[in-house]
Amino acid sequence: MPTKSEMLQTDLAHLIHPLHNRKLHEAAAHVWVRGEGAILVDADGKEYIDGLSGLWNVVAGHGRKELAEVAAQQMETLAYCSGYAGSSNPQAIQLAERLAGLAPPSIRRFFFTSGGGESSDTCFKTARYYWRMLGRPEKTKVIARQFGYHGNTLGATAATGLTVYWPMFEPRVPGFVHIPSPYPYRYVAPPGVSPGIAAANELEKAILREGPETVSMFIAEPVQGAGGVIVPPDDYFPRIREICDQYDVLLVSDEVITGFGRTGKMWGLQHWGVQPDLIQFAKAITSGYFPFGGIGMSEKIAQVLDTGEMTWMHAYTYSAHPVGCAVALRTLDIIEREDFPAQAGEKGTHLLSRLQSALGSHPHVGEVRGKGLMCGVELVQDKTTKADFPATDGIGHKVHLAAQRRGLFSRLRGDVFCLAPPVITPIPLLDRIVEILAESVREVLGD
Repeated sequence: MPTKSEMLQTDLAHLIHPLHNRKLHEAAAHVWVRGEGAILVDADGKEYIDGLSGLWNVVAGHGRKELAEVAAQQMETLAYCSGYAGSSNPQAIQLAERLAGLAPPSIRRFFFTSGGGESSDTCFKTARYYWRMLGRPEKTKVIARQFGYHGNTLGATAATGLTVYWPMFEPRVPGFVHIPSPYPYRYVAPPGVSPGIAAANELEKAILREGPETVSMFIAEPVQGAGGVIVPPDDYFPRIREICDQYDVLLVSDEVITGFGRTGKMWGLQHWGVQPDLIQFAKAITSGYFPFGGIGMSEKIAQVLDTGEMTWMHAYTYSAHPVGCAVALRTLDIIEREDFPAQAGEKGTHLLSRLQSALGSHPHVGEVRGKGLMCGVELVQDKTTKADFPATDGIGHKVHLAAQRRGLFSRLRGDVFCLAPPVITPIPLLDRIVEILAESVREVLGD
Protein backbone atom coordinates (compact mmCIF):
# COMPACT_ATOMS: atom_id res chain seq x y z
CA MET A 1 0.00 0.00 0.00
CA PRO A 2 1.30 3.53 -0.74
CA THR A 3 2.26 5.66 2.24
CA LYS A 4 -0.24 8.12 3.68
CA SER A 5 1.76 11.01 2.23
CA GLU A 6 1.72 9.43 -1.24
CA MET A 7 -2.02 8.77 -1.07
CA LEU A 8 -2.71 12.36 -0.03
CA GLN A 9 -0.71 13.67 -2.96
CA THR A 10 -2.78 11.54 -5.34
CA ASP A 11 -5.91 12.66 -3.52
CA LEU A 12 -5.05 16.31 -4.03
CA ALA A 13 -4.31 15.68 -7.69
CA HIS A 14 -7.53 13.88 -8.59
CA LEU A 15 -10.25 13.91 -5.93
CA ILE A 16 -12.87 16.56 -5.17
CA HIS A 17 -14.37 16.17 -1.69
CA PRO A 18 -17.75 17.00 -0.16
CA LEU A 19 -17.43 20.51 1.34
CA HIS A 20 -14.25 20.82 -0.74
CA ASN A 21 -11.59 22.96 0.94
CA ARG A 22 -8.09 22.27 -0.32
CA LYS A 23 -6.33 24.29 2.40
CA LEU A 24 -8.14 22.37 5.14
CA HIS A 25 -7.38 19.10 3.43
CA GLU A 26 -3.70 19.92 3.10
CA ALA A 27 -3.44 21.00 6.73
CA ALA A 28 -5.09 18.12 8.59
CA ALA A 29 -6.22 15.28 6.37
CA HIS A 30 -6.77 11.65 7.26
CA VAL A 31 -6.83 8.59 5.05
CA TRP A 32 -9.08 6.12 6.85
CA VAL A 33 -8.13 2.51 6.11
CA ARG A 34 -9.91 0.42 8.72
CA GLY A 35 -12.63 0.52 11.34
CA GLU A 36 -13.58 -1.69 14.25
CA GLY A 37 -16.45 -0.93 16.60
CA ALA A 38 -16.15 2.74 17.56
CA ILE A 39 -12.53 3.04 16.34
CA LEU A 40 -11.19 4.36 13.03
CA VAL A 41 -7.61 3.73 11.91
CA ASP A 42 -5.67 6.22 9.79
CA ALA A 43 -3.19 5.14 7.12
CA ASP A 44 -0.35 6.15 9.45
CA GLY A 45 -1.58 3.54 11.96
CA LYS A 46 -3.01 5.97 14.51
CA GLU A 47 -6.36 5.08 16.08
CA TYR A 48 -9.19 7.54 16.66
CA ILE A 49 -12.49 7.28 18.47
CA ASP A 50 -15.23 7.91 15.91
CA GLY A 51 -17.02 10.67 17.80
CA LEU A 52 -19.75 11.20 15.19
CA SER A 53 -20.39 7.68 13.89
CA GLY A 54 -18.91 8.66 10.54
CA LEU A 55 -21.54 11.28 9.70
CA TRP A 56 -24.12 10.33 12.36
CA ASN A 57 -24.79 7.07 10.51
CA VAL A 58 -22.56 4.18 11.63
CA VAL A 59 -24.74 3.38 14.63
CA ALA A 60 -23.85 -0.33 14.70
CA GLY A 61 -20.13 0.40 14.59
CA HIS A 62 -17.46 -0.45 12.05
CA GLY A 63 -16.55 -3.97 10.98
CA ARG A 64 -19.97 -5.65 11.40
CA LYS A 65 -19.31 -8.74 9.31
CA GLU A 66 -22.96 -9.79 9.17
CA LEU A 67 -23.79 -6.60 7.25
CA ALA A 68 -20.99 -7.25 4.77
CA GLU A 69 -22.08 -10.86 4.40
CA VAL A 70 -25.74 -10.08 3.74
CA ALA A 71 -24.69 -7.50 1.12
CA ALA A 72 -22.45 -10.04 -0.61
CA GLN A 73 -25.16 -12.71 -0.54
CA GLN A 74 -27.68 -10.34 -2.10
CA MET A 75 -25.20 -9.21 -4.75
CA GLU A 76 -24.68 -12.84 -5.75
CA THR A 77 -28.44 -13.44 -6.00
CA LEU A 78 -29.79 -10.17 -7.42
CA ALA A 79 -27.41 -7.23 -7.45
CA TYR A 80 -29.84 -4.77 -9.01
CA CYS A 81 -33.28 -4.47 -10.52
CA SER A 82 -35.54 -1.52 -11.29
CA GLY A 83 -37.91 -0.37 -8.60
CA TYR A 84 -40.13 1.57 -11.00
CA ALA A 85 -43.86 0.83 -11.06
CA GLY A 86 -44.31 -2.60 -12.56
CA SER A 87 -41.16 -3.97 -10.91
CA SER A 88 -40.35 -4.95 -7.33
CA ASN A 89 -38.12 -7.29 -5.35
CA PRO A 90 -38.63 -9.37 -2.21
CA GLN A 91 -36.20 -7.32 -0.12
CA ALA A 92 -37.98 -4.04 -0.84
CA ILE A 93 -41.36 -5.59 -0.08
CA GLN A 94 -40.09 -7.05 3.20
CA LEU A 95 -38.45 -3.78 4.21
CA ALA A 96 -41.58 -1.71 3.58
CA GLU A 97 -43.63 -4.18 5.63
CA ARG A 98 -41.02 -4.17 8.40
CA LEU A 99 -40.95 -0.38 8.54
CA ALA A 100 -44.74 -0.24 8.73
CA GLY A 101 -44.44 -2.10 12.02
CA LEU A 102 -41.75 0.21 13.38
CA ALA A 103 -42.90 3.63 12.14
CA PRO A 104 -45.20 6.03 13.99
CA PRO A 105 -48.83 4.85 13.73
CA SER A 106 -49.63 7.56 11.18
CA ILE A 107 -47.05 6.20 8.69
CA ARG A 108 -47.74 3.05 6.65
CA ARG A 109 -46.35 3.50 3.12
CA PHE A 110 -42.74 3.94 2.03
CA PHE A 111 -40.59 5.12 -0.88
CA PHE A 112 -36.85 4.39 -0.90
CA THR A 113 -33.97 6.67 -1.90
CA SER A 114 -30.17 6.65 -1.77
CA GLY A 115 -29.84 9.08 1.14
CA GLY A 116 -31.15 12.02 3.12
CA GLY A 117 -30.92 14.75 0.47
CA GLU A 118 -32.93 12.64 -1.97
CA SER A 119 -35.43 12.00 0.82
CA SER A 120 -35.85 15.75 1.35
CA ASP A 121 -36.47 16.37 -2.34
CA THR A 122 -38.94 13.50 -2.36
CA CYS A 123 -40.91 15.13 0.45
CA PHE A 124 -40.96 18.52 -1.31
CA LYS A 125 -42.29 16.95 -4.49
CA THR A 126 -44.74 14.67 -2.71
CA ALA A 127 -46.25 17.61 -0.84
CA ARG A 128 -46.66 19.55 -4.09
CA TYR A 129 -48.26 16.58 -5.82
CA TYR A 130 -50.60 15.97 -2.88
CA TRP A 131 -51.97 19.50 -2.81
CA ARG A 132 -52.17 19.72 -6.61
CA MET A 133 -54.23 16.54 -6.80
CA LEU A 134 -56.54 17.98 -4.12
CA GLY A 135 -57.13 21.04 -6.29
CA ARG A 136 -54.82 23.38 -4.37
CA PRO A 137 -51.79 23.76 -6.66
CA GLU A 138 -50.83 27.10 -5.10
CA LYS A 139 -49.71 25.29 -1.91
CA THR A 140 -46.02 24.93 -2.80
CA LYS A 141 -43.98 26.77 -0.15
CA VAL A 142 -41.82 24.99 2.40
CA ILE A 143 -41.17 26.39 5.85
CA ALA A 144 -37.99 25.19 7.56
CA ARG A 145 -35.88 26.44 10.49
CA GLN A 146 -32.66 28.28 11.11
CA PHE A 147 -29.84 25.82 11.93
CA GLY A 148 -31.80 23.02 10.25
CA TYR A 149 -29.97 20.64 7.94
CA HIS A 150 -31.88 18.76 5.24
CA GLY A 151 -29.23 17.85 2.68
CA ASN A 152 -27.24 19.38 -0.16
CA THR A 153 -29.16 18.90 -3.38
CA LEU A 154 -30.30 22.22 -4.84
CA GLY A 155 -33.74 21.82 -3.28
CA ALA A 156 -32.46 20.50 0.05
CA THR A 157 -29.91 23.33 0.25
CA ALA A 158 -32.77 25.82 0.00
CA ALA A 159 -34.44 24.11 2.97
CA THR A 160 -31.24 23.88 5.00
CA GLY A 161 -31.06 26.73 7.49
CA LEU A 162 -27.28 26.87 7.86
CA THR A 163 -26.46 29.98 5.87
CA VAL A 164 -22.85 28.97 5.19
CA TYR A 165 -24.24 26.54 2.59
CA TRP A 166 -25.96 29.26 0.54
CA PRO A 167 -23.77 32.07 -0.89
CA MET A 168 -21.81 30.18 -3.54
CA PHE A 169 -24.97 28.66 -5.04
CA GLU A 170 -27.36 31.60 -5.08
CA PRO A 171 -30.02 32.20 -6.16
CA ARG A 172 -31.62 29.47 -4.09
CA VAL A 173 -34.71 27.62 -5.22
CA PRO A 174 -37.62 29.98 -4.47
CA GLY A 175 -40.44 29.10 -2.12
CA PHE A 176 -38.41 28.20 0.97
CA VAL A 177 -38.89 30.21 4.17
CA HIS A 178 -37.02 29.95 7.47
CA ILE A 179 -38.20 30.62 11.00
CA PRO A 180 -36.13 30.81 14.21
CA SER A 181 -34.98 27.57 15.79
CA PRO A 182 -36.40 26.48 19.17
CA TYR A 183 -32.88 26.90 20.52
CA PRO A 184 -33.19 27.00 24.32
CA TYR A 185 -29.75 28.54 24.79
CA ARG A 186 -30.29 31.32 22.23
CA TYR A 187 -34.00 31.84 21.54
CA VAL A 188 -35.58 34.73 23.48
CA ALA A 189 -39.32 34.36 24.09
CA PRO A 190 -41.67 37.29 24.72
CA PRO A 191 -42.51 37.91 28.39
CA GLY A 192 -45.08 35.53 29.79
CA VAL A 193 -44.80 32.94 26.98
CA SER A 194 -42.89 29.68 27.34
CA PRO A 195 -39.92 29.46 24.95
CA GLY A 196 -41.31 26.31 23.36
CA ILE A 197 -44.72 27.82 22.61
CA ALA A 198 -43.17 31.09 21.46
CA ALA A 199 -40.78 29.32 19.09
CA ALA A 200 -43.62 27.19 17.71
CA ASN A 201 -45.73 30.29 17.19
CA GLU A 202 -43.02 31.53 14.83
CA LEU A 203 -44.44 28.94 12.43
CA GLU A 204 -47.93 30.41 12.68
CA LYS A 205 -46.55 33.89 12.05
CA ALA A 206 -44.73 32.67 8.93
CA ILE A 207 -47.79 30.84 7.60
CA LEU A 208 -49.94 33.95 8.03
CA ARG A 209 -47.23 36.14 6.49
CA GLU A 210 -46.88 33.91 3.42
CA GLY A 211 -50.58 33.08 3.20
CA PRO A 212 -51.87 29.67 4.40
CA GLU A 213 -53.12 28.96 0.89
CA THR A 214 -49.50 28.94 -0.36
CA VAL A 215 -47.77 26.80 2.30
CA SER A 216 -47.47 23.07 1.60
CA MET A 217 -45.32 21.74 4.45
CA PHE A 218 -43.19 22.42 7.50
CA ILE A 219 -40.00 20.37 7.81
CA ALA A 220 -38.11 19.92 11.07
CA GLU A 221 -35.57 17.62 12.68
CA PRO A 222 -36.85 16.43 16.08
CA VAL A 223 -33.37 17.26 17.40
CA GLN A 224 -31.35 19.50 15.13
CA GLY A 225 -28.11 17.63 14.48
CA ALA A 226 -25.62 19.37 12.20
CA GLY A 227 -26.96 22.70 13.48
CA GLY A 228 -25.40 21.99 16.88
CA VAL A 229 -27.50 19.32 18.66
CA ILE A 230 -30.42 21.61 19.46
CA VAL A 231 -33.06 19.94 21.65
CA PRO A 232 -36.44 21.71 21.60
CA PRO A 233 -38.51 22.43 24.73
CA ASP A 234 -41.08 19.74 25.49
CA ASP A 235 -44.07 21.92 24.56
CA TYR A 236 -42.69 22.83 21.13
CA PHE A 237 -43.76 19.99 18.84
CA PRO A 238 -47.27 19.50 20.26
CA ARG A 239 -47.96 23.17 19.45
CA ILE A 240 -46.36 22.72 15.98
CA ARG A 241 -48.80 19.87 15.28
CA GLU A 242 -51.75 22.08 16.28
CA ILE A 243 -50.60 24.86 13.95
CA CYS A 244 -50.07 22.49 11.01
CA ASP A 245 -53.57 21.05 11.51
CA GLN A 246 -55.14 24.49 11.80
CA TYR A 247 -53.68 25.78 8.52
CA ASP A 248 -53.62 22.56 6.43
CA VAL A 249 -49.84 22.31 6.38
CA LEU A 250 -48.13 18.91 6.21
CA LEU A 251 -45.76 18.19 9.10
CA VAL A 252 -42.56 16.50 7.89
CA SER A 253 -40.25 14.97 10.48
CA ASP A 254 -36.68 14.79 9.23
CA GLU A 255 -35.51 11.66 11.05
CA VAL A 256 -32.37 11.20 8.94
CA ILE A 257 -30.21 11.52 12.08
CA THR A 258 -32.73 10.85 14.84
CA GLY A 259 -34.43 7.78 13.37
CA PHE A 260 -33.79 4.21 14.55
CA GLY A 261 -32.90 4.85 18.15
CA ARG A 262 -30.30 7.63 18.22
CA THR A 263 -32.31 9.81 20.66
CA GLY A 264 -33.40 7.00 22.99
CA LYS A 265 -36.64 6.32 21.09
CA MET A 266 -37.05 4.58 17.74
CA TRP A 267 -38.12 7.95 16.27
CA GLY A 268 -37.30 11.39 17.57
CA LEU A 269 -40.85 12.73 17.54
CA GLN A 270 -41.93 9.91 19.85
CA HIS A 271 -40.45 11.89 22.75
CA TRP A 272 -43.33 14.33 22.41
CA GLY A 273 -46.15 12.04 21.27
CA VAL A 274 -46.55 13.81 17.94
CA GLN A 275 -47.61 12.09 14.71
CA PRO A 276 -46.10 13.41 11.44
CA ASP A 277 -47.66 13.35 7.97
CA LEU A 278 -44.32 12.46 6.36
CA ILE A 279 -41.05 11.19 7.76
CA GLN A 280 -37.71 10.99 6.03
CA PHE A 281 -34.88 8.71 7.02
CA ALA A 282 -31.43 7.49 5.94
CA LYS A 283 -28.11 7.06 7.77
CA ALA A 284 -28.82 4.54 10.56
CA ILE A 285 -31.12 2.34 8.48
CA THR A 286 -28.05 0.67 6.96
CA SER A 287 -25.54 1.95 9.54
CA GLY A 288 -23.66 3.52 6.64
CA TYR A 289 -22.86 0.16 5.04
CA PHE A 290 -24.90 1.03 1.93
CA PRO A 291 -26.17 4.41 0.63
CA PHE A 292 -29.87 4.20 1.46
CA GLY A 293 -32.77 6.30 2.69
CA GLY A 294 -36.44 6.91 2.16
CA ILE A 295 -39.65 8.56 3.21
CA GLY A 296 -42.73 7.26 4.95
CA MET A 297 -46.13 8.79 4.37
CA SER A 298 -49.55 8.73 5.97
CA GLU A 299 -52.35 6.78 4.37
CA LYS A 300 -54.17 9.99 3.42
CA ILE A 301 -51.17 11.02 1.29
CA ALA A 302 -50.59 7.53 -0.12
CA GLN A 303 -54.23 7.29 -1.20
CA VAL A 304 -53.80 10.45 -3.26
CA LEU A 305 -50.77 8.88 -4.97
CA ASP A 306 -52.84 5.75 -5.61
CA THR A 307 -55.80 7.59 -7.12
CA GLY A 308 -54.31 10.81 -8.53
CA GLU A 309 -55.20 11.56 -12.13
CA MET A 310 -51.52 12.17 -12.95
CA THR A 311 -48.64 9.72 -12.47
CA TRP A 312 -46.35 10.71 -9.58
CA MET A 313 -43.41 11.39 -11.90
CA HIS A 314 -40.71 11.04 -9.26
CA ALA A 315 -38.00 8.39 -9.57
CA TYR A 316 -34.44 7.41 -8.73
CA THR A 317 -32.45 4.70 -10.48
CA TYR A 318 -31.46 3.16 -7.16
CA SER A 319 -34.82 3.41 -5.39
CA ALA A 320 -35.62 0.10 -3.65
CA HIS A 321 -32.13 -1.20 -4.47
CA PRO A 322 -32.22 -4.89 -3.43
CA VAL A 323 -28.77 -4.81 -1.82
CA GLY A 324 -29.63 -1.67 0.14
CA CYS A 325 -32.91 -3.22 1.25
CA ALA A 326 -31.15 -6.42 2.35
CA VAL A 327 -28.59 -4.47 4.37
CA ALA A 328 -31.37 -2.33 5.88
CA LEU A 329 -33.31 -5.43 6.96
CA ARG A 330 -30.25 -6.90 8.67
CA THR A 331 -29.43 -3.54 10.29
CA LEU A 332 -32.96 -3.40 11.69
CA ASP A 333 -32.35 -6.89 13.12
CA ILE A 334 -29.30 -5.52 14.95
CA ILE A 335 -31.12 -2.38 16.11
CA GLU A 336 -33.96 -4.41 17.59
CA ARG A 337 -31.88 -7.35 18.87
CA GLU A 338 -29.42 -5.08 20.67
CA ASP A 339 -32.12 -2.55 21.66
CA PHE A 340 -30.42 0.54 20.27
CA PRO A 341 -33.06 2.95 21.62
CA ALA A 342 -32.43 1.75 25.18
CA GLN A 343 -28.66 1.70 24.66
CA ALA A 344 -28.66 5.22 23.24
CA GLY A 345 -30.84 6.48 26.09
CA GLU A 346 -28.66 4.97 28.82
CA LYS A 347 -25.30 5.73 27.24
CA GLY A 348 -26.44 9.21 26.24
CA THR A 349 -27.44 9.99 29.81
CA HIS A 350 -24.02 8.83 30.97
CA LEU A 351 -22.15 10.83 28.31
CA LEU A 352 -24.14 14.01 28.92
CA SER A 353 -23.68 13.76 32.69
CA ARG A 354 -19.94 13.25 32.35
CA LEU A 355 -19.63 16.14 29.88
CA GLN A 356 -21.56 18.46 32.18
CA SER A 357 -19.42 17.45 35.13
CA ALA A 358 -16.16 17.89 33.24
CA LEU A 359 -16.97 21.04 31.27
CA GLY A 360 -20.16 22.65 32.59
CA SER A 361 -18.34 25.05 34.92
CA HIS A 362 -15.65 26.08 32.42
CA PRO A 363 -15.82 29.86 31.85
CA HIS A 364 -15.93 29.42 28.07
CA VAL A 365 -18.45 26.57 27.91
CA GLY A 366 -21.83 28.18 27.44
CA GLU A 367 -23.91 25.03 27.39
CA VAL A 368 -23.58 21.26 27.38
CA ARG A 369 -26.74 19.67 25.96
CA GLY A 370 -28.04 16.48 24.44
CA LYS A 371 -30.80 13.98 23.80
CA GLY A 372 -30.02 10.29 23.72
CA LEU A 373 -26.60 9.65 22.24
CA MET A 374 -26.39 13.13 20.68
CA CYS A 375 -24.49 15.79 22.60
CA GLY A 376 -23.27 19.31 21.89
CA VAL A 377 -20.74 21.46 23.73
CA GLU A 378 -21.11 25.17 22.88
CA LEU A 379 -18.04 27.32 23.39
CA VAL A 380 -18.51 31.05 23.99
CA GLN A 381 -16.31 34.06 24.58
CA ASP A 382 -18.42 35.33 27.48
CA LYS A 383 -20.53 32.95 29.52
CA THR A 384 -22.61 35.73 31.06
CA THR A 385 -23.63 37.43 27.82
CA LYS A 386 -23.41 34.27 25.64
CA ALA A 387 -21.27 36.28 23.22
CA ASP A 388 -19.56 34.18 20.56
CA PHE A 389 -15.87 34.21 19.80
CA PRO A 390 -15.04 36.06 16.58
CA ALA A 391 -15.23 33.59 13.72
CA THR A 392 -11.69 34.56 12.74
CA ASP A 393 -10.41 33.11 16.05
CA GLY A 394 -11.33 29.61 14.86
CA ILE A 395 -11.79 28.38 18.43
CA GLY A 396 -13.89 25.37 17.53
CA HIS A 397 -11.41 24.31 14.86
CA LYS A 398 -8.51 24.63 17.31
CA VAL A 399 -10.32 22.45 19.85
CA HIS A 400 -11.08 19.95 17.10
CA LEU A 401 -7.40 19.75 16.14
CA ALA A 402 -6.41 19.34 19.79
CA ALA A 403 -8.94 16.52 20.13
CA GLN A 404 -7.55 14.79 17.05
CA ARG A 405 -4.05 14.90 18.47
CA ARG A 406 -5.46 12.98 21.45
CA GLY A 407 -7.34 10.46 19.31
CA LEU A 408 -10.90 11.79 18.91
CA PHE A 409 -12.43 12.67 15.54
CA SER A 410 -15.79 14.43 15.22
CA ARG A 411 -17.37 17.52 13.64
CA LEU A 412 -18.36 21.08 14.52
CA ARG A 413 -20.95 23.73 13.83
CA GLY A 414 -18.84 26.82 14.31
CA ASP A 415 -17.81 26.69 17.99
CA VAL A 416 -20.24 23.90 18.89
CA PHE A 417 -18.51 20.54 19.24
CA CYS A 418 -20.92 17.77 18.21
CA LEU A 419 -20.80 14.21 19.52
CA ALA A 420 -22.80 11.18 18.38
CA PRO A 421 -20.60 8.08 18.69
CA PRO A 422 -21.82 4.65 17.52
CA VAL A 423 -24.54 3.24 19.74
CA ILE A 424 -22.36 0.21 20.46
CA THR A 425 -19.59 2.38 21.95
CA PRO A 426 -18.58 0.94 25.35
CA ILE A 427 -18.75 3.13 28.45
CA PRO A 428 -14.93 3.33 28.90
CA LEU A 429 -14.64 4.85 25.41
CA LEU A 430 -17.41 7.34 26.19
CA ASP A 431 -15.44 8.34 29.29
CA ARG A 432 -12.33 8.73 27.18
CA ILE A 433 -14.24 11.01 24.78
CA VAL A 434 -15.04 13.25 27.76
CA GLU A 435 -11.44 13.25 28.95
CA ILE A 436 -10.11 14.13 25.50
CA LEU A 437 -12.60 16.93 24.92
CA ALA A 438 -12.04 18.42 28.37
CA GLU A 439 -8.25 18.32 27.90
CA SER A 440 -8.61 19.88 24.44
CA VAL A 441 -10.82 22.72 25.67
CA ARG A 442 -8.35 23.48 28.46
CA GLU A 443 -5.44 23.41 26.02
CA VAL A 444 -7.08 26.00 23.77
CA LEU A 445 -8.98 28.11 26.32
CA GLY A 446 -7.18 27.51 29.61
CA ASP A 447 -8.72 26.39 32.89
